[in-house]
Amino acid sequence: MSQAKPSSNNDPQKLKENIILLKNCIHELEKKHQEEIKKKNEQISTLYDQLKLAVHQRFGKRSEKLNVDDRQANLFDEPEVSKAEQEKVEEADVSLTIPAHTRKKPGRKPLPADLPREEIIHDLTEDQKQCDQCGHELHKIGEDISEQLDYIPAKLKVIRHIRYKYACRSCEGNVKSAPLPKYPIAKSIAAPGLLTQIIISKYQDHLPLYRQEEILKRLGIDLHRGTTSVWMMKIGQLMEPLYKRIQMQLIYSDYLHADETPVQVLRSNGKRKPSKSYMFVYCTGARSSPLILYDYQSSRSGKSAKDYLEGFKGYLQTDAFSGYNIFHEDNEVIQLGCWAHVRRKFFDIVKITKTKGLAHEAVERIAELYQIETEADEATFSNDERKALRLEKSKPLLESFKTWLDENHVQTPPKGLLGKAMSYALNHWELLIRYLDDGKLKLDNNAVENAIRPFALGRRNWLFCGNEKGAKASAIIYSMIETSKANQIAPEKYLQYLLEKLPYCKSESDYEELFPEKYKSEHCNNSSEMTTHSDGSI
Repeated sequence: MSQAKPSSNNDPQKLKENIILLKNCIHELEKKHQEEIKKKNEQISTLYDQLKLAVHQRFGKRSEKLNVDDRQANLFDEPEVSKAEQEKVEEADVSLTIPAHTRKKPGRKPLPADLPREEIIHDLTEDQKQCDQCGHELHKIGEDISEQLDYIPAKLKVIRHIRYKYACRSCEGNVKSAPLPKYPIAKSIAAPGLLTQIIISKYQDHLPLYRQEEILKRLGIDLHRGTTSVWMMKIGQLMEPLYKRIQMQLIYSDYLHADETPVQVLRSNGKRKPSKSYMFVYCTGARSSPLILYDYQSSRSGKSAKDYLEGFKGYLQTDAFSGYNIFHEDNEVIQLGCWAHVRRKFFDIVKITKTKGLAHEAVERIAELYQIETEADEATFSNDERKALRLEKSKPLLESFKTWLDENHVQTPPKGLLGKAMSYALNHWELLIRYLDDGKLKLDNNAVENAIRPFALGRRNWLFCGNEKGAKASAIIYSMIETSKANQIAPEKYLQYLLEKLPYCKSESDYEELFPEKYKSEHCNNSSEMTTHSDGSI
């Protein structure tokens, strides 16, 4: 049998080259596979974090307060710590001292002294005033007083304007009568008190007009919601000249906050029905005599804000909405960032993470910046003193935080929640540190966000505006209410005052007399006419 010739495929050198080529192919495939696994894992982690955050936002607590201990959250999931850290914690625990304090005993608060009192005397009968032991008459030695709070239901009254008519008997002419006072709404049955109550119920207490219609029916008054809706639009028109003058006062200030929130309008010109429009809110950054103004716009375009603030020169503090980038072209407007938005993005991660990590560290670093501001507030520093304190303490913390962000950002997946939070801070860093330039500037945009909250609460109840006129009227009325609250003026008193005085206004000086700070100086005996809590409620 003849022996077969060796094939070229059996060439050892060729086989060796094929093996090397095959190994390289396997290595490349494995590398590609590992990259795909890493990418998928990052996507899964991001989606999982988003799911946890969405569940927490739907069912969890909305508070953004950070518990320093966090013992309850980590009760069954304690993070691993090094031996040195453990010794440091134990040493700190040993040297911890609790300062003495006086604990307030909880109890019922006294009823306001200015409320009217109705006294009901509970006395013994004549037979009971005899001593059971000796039969002598009992003598009064004192009294026990207890108080209850009662409610008097609202009452409506009709004001009849009676005008006597006079005429000349000789010529049977020259008929005269006293003129009627001017009303907020001409030829309307609504007096200023009723209009004030309807306004406060809707815009302050978030009670829609159709619910007020049912309440008035129980009092025997048939007042359709369509009528009260027209009244609100006419009140907006009545207040518009005053609103315009307060707007000019706002534009003349040198420091503003701005934000916007959506509002649904059923019938909007040139837009599909129903349409999504926006309510822009502006407030002055001054700590005294603040102004808060709402402005309805059919779109979220930054041009809306630029047109409204035409002529403004100074600092404008906003969130990172790109629409406000239109002010980049204006050299007279200096933009600021918001540290509350930076903190919120890191805190969203803290909410869904049991063990402490980079997000916790970022929140703690930001808390140090706020602590410095608290220190300045408690010491009632002037703007110059506050600026000096920031340059001394805040600036080094900011530089350290920037270095920390740069180092950790490159090692963090960019599409995850943590990566996005770091990117947000780095992308807006120049705007975030600009508050160091002036002591009057604030760290965040919370002032205007707090001003938006009453509108957002009302929107949950009345849901939409019928048309653009109603939305514009609502913007004007909300402006008057929130500005009065910001100046510690009871809004119901200020609104009734405006409804009584506005019909008589003719000149510029007449409207200036109705400005909130003017009203406060003339009609508020105390420095504060009302008490405002930290959440904005009264």
